[in-house]
Amino acid sequence: MRRRKKRAQQEEEAKVDVTSLLDIIFIMLIFFIVTTSFVKESGFLVKKSTTDKPSNKKATTIMVHIDQHGIVYFNNKAVDIIRLPARIEYFIANNPTEHILLRPHKDTSYEQVVAVLDQIKPFKRLKISIGLYQP
Repeated sequence: MRRRKKRAQQEEEAKVDVTSLLDIIFIMLIFFIVTTSFVKESGFLVKKSTTDKPSNKKATTIMVHIDQHGIVYFNNKAVDIIRLPARIEYFIANNPTEHILLRPHKDTSYEQVVAVLDQIKPFKRLKISIGLYQP
């Protein structure tokens, strides 16, 4: 009996040609980059103070309170809502100020707060802050 000779030729291992796979991957990558829409989210900018030192000039703040009964106070003095712009204008003429603080009571109606804001609105250079009035 003759021994079987081991095959002189060894079977080659199965190989996968990856060059075509890489081409497909790059084509898909280019496709997704081109078809993707880049959306810029909208927002608002916050202006930060440029100076770290407090200013030497004394700037006062206008205080407007609204109590739970709807009575408007300008710097702790009761005032009619119609006369409020005149009081603000007189105060600005005599005092350097850029801020106004509106402090409604927690039981004040929204209509009353909006009415006071409407009276303050013509003064464009005033920065309005809103807080909560607690007697």
